[in-house]
Amino acid sequence: MSRLDAAPAGQATLDLAISGMSCVACAARIEKVLNRKPGIEAAVNFASERAHVRYAPDRASEQEIIAAIGKAGFGAEPVGEARDAHQDTWRLERRRFLLACALTLPFFYDMVAMAAGLPVVPPLVQLVLATLVQFLCGGHFYRGAWASIRGGLANMDVLVVLGTSIAWGYSAVVVLFGLHRPLYFETSAAIITLVSLGKLMEARARRRAGEGIARLMQLRPAVAHLDREGVVSDVPVSAVRVGDVFVLRPGESVPVDGAVIDGRSEIDESMLTGESVPVLREAGATIFAGTLNTTGLLRARATGVGAQTALAAIVRMVEQAQGSKPHVQRLADKVAGVFVPVVVGLAVLTFAVGWIVAGSALRALDPALAVLVIACPCALGLATPTAIMVGTGWGAANGILFRDAAALEQAQKLTVLALDKTGTLTEGRPEVRKLVPAPGVAEKRLLTVAAALEAGSEHPLARAVMARAEKDGVVASPVTSFRAVPGQGIAAELDGAPALLGSPRFLAQGGVVLDAQIVAEMERQGGTVIGVALDGAPLGLIALGDQLRGDAAEAVRALKAIGLRVTMLTGDNERAAAEVARALGLDEYRAGVLPADKADAVAALRREGAVVGMVGDGVNDAPALAAADVGFAIGAGTAVAMETAGVVLVSSELRRVPDAIDLSRATLAKIRQNLFFAFVYNVLGIPLAASGLLTPVIAGAAMAMSSVCVVSNSLLLNRWRPRGV
Repeated sequence: MSRLDAAPAGQATLDLAISGMSCVACAARIEKVLNRKPGIEAAVNFASERAHVRYAPDRASEQEIIAAIGKAGFGAEPVGEARDAHQDTWRLERRRFLLACALTLPFFYDMVAMAAGLPVVPPLVQLVLATLVQFLCGGHFYRGAWASIRGGLANMDVLVVLGTSIAWGYSAVVVLFGLHRPLYFETSAAIITLVSLGKLMEARARRRAGEGIARLMQLRPAVAHLDREGVVSDVPVSAVRVGDVFVLRPGESVPVDGAVIDGRSEIDESMLTGESVPVLREAGATIFAGTLNTTGLLRARATGVGAQTALAAIVRMVEQAQGSKPHVQRLADKVAGVFVPVVVGLAVLTFAVGWIVAGSALRALDPALAVLVIACPCALGLATPTAIMVGTGWGAANGILFRDAAALEQAQKLTVLALDKTGTLTEGRPEVRKLVPAPGVAEKRLLTVAAALEAGSEHPLARAVMARAEKDGVVASPVTSFRAVPGQGIAAELDGAPALLGSPRFLAQGGVVLDAQIVAEMERQGGTVIGVALDGAPLGLIALGDQLRGDAAEAVRALKAIGLRVTMLTGDNERAAAEVARALGLDEYRAGVLPADKADAVAALRREGAVVGMVGDGVNDAPALAAADVGFAIGAGTAVAMETAGVVLVSSELRRVPDAIDLSRATLAKIRQNLFFAFVYNVLGIPLAASGLLTPVIAGAAMAMSSVCVVSNSLLLNRWRPRGV
């Protein structure tokens, strides 16, 4: 399963923290247990120790799901109630390793003592020490192996238990029956100690890999200063409700999302958006939980608390991305599913061949044990999820949110990027630049009719007309029979007469003829030209313009530099579109594209064989975002765009688009490196062990280090920086 979306109607979702997993086979075991139950669909991430479950409440319950996981031999609790699982795992592994190390040291002394002619550790003492290591320090391997076998799968614990139990059991028989044969206690003890060391290092590395989301979760303060009728009191953030008024002092983090009532301050939003420069927030502005108030005192009214804050939504999106699986993981999952049985078979074959060739079962034992111990499905299981954890964590810390692993994987394949103009390449705040009344028509009359028609519209151009009307003191009259034609214009009745407002083409369709020469001249100056008519007669033209974003041209250059073909989609006329394209350095654009046609334009690019990304703010372009291979919703985007897009850019900086694509490429490169290392390690390591070139102890050390190498390689992504940074 590559993705589990938000639950559809009639279904619920549950995120669980899982304990007791030793390798990817354990995650597969839990998935198998849950997915075969009716009404349940689950995805389990070994690296993050999380399970995302979608279920039908009328067919399963939260308690039943947790109980099923417990019956399979693993622990589970809701993420909201779980402690820091990675921290707990690291502490537990540290205790196990330190105890195993202390009990194993006498065996290393024994090896030196034998060579130096010093007194050696008595066999009975060796038996006691090795038994403590085997069953006290290594008891969890037995529990994991038993749970795995009982569930019909074999994991890494099975290999460790088989290898060490054979070495320990053989040696115990030799001691208890007084046989004069070599002992392998040091082999069993050293393997468990080295594997414990590997698990300790792996737990530490995995904890570091998950630090990105942990930092996000720690941004929100524990206390808020509530203002109740002038009396300020401190309350837990969990006690704040929508509508409560709170006070924010300089140097404090914002506790919940809110709207500023009074005050003026600069807010550092870098932890959410990646933008390093603080932004001014005053009355009417929105502030977000987790951001930092730097200079002034603010009073604000809570608009989003708890799970409804933007910070919580970001954390959920990052967790969803880290819990999903890209297509590249499927091969690793298939290999891991049959890995352990194949290795056990190879170990038996190695032992049989060695016995026949060497004529001694003892001489055949070492290579067989080495084969069991060196094989490591963990490296395969960690190759993809650890890279995704680090990559998405870095992205989240810099305002780049991938909805799932599929979006992360697909972004690095993009060949064409389509950019919506309004609100994406421009600031999204158009303004009236020029009023050109028809002969005999007063400018105020033109603006009065335009305002009457635009009063019922939420389009950015409508807001620009209304802002100009308010500035000039024009009051909009009510209209009847209002009808908006998306991307074209508005038709209504004003004082009983038919009125039209929209593009010159829209007015022409209504039988209104505008001065083509004046229209052409206004279009050459850039911007959007709309006409206004009443009772079939033109009242004049209005030119509107929108400022290009300051980083738009830089972003276009960066996108071209990483090898993408960049095109612009706009509803503007040809002349206005050409002017914008020239200013941005775009060689390709599509003018006159109506909102309903943007998705078709994206589909047409895909039919050409291109892998298409679409960047928009969600105003009239949400269908196009959904139609693209990867949709990018920029910071000012609507809720619909946020739900539709595969990548959400928290800030409004367009340069984050090439950064997101670069991050995708870097993450997938790490995944490929990890998978290559994991496959090559096992392909080379198993034959070397079978040939007798590696002792079981060295094989155990190699196995322990293989997982650490994969996780450490993924952690190098934390040092990655976008081009030009």
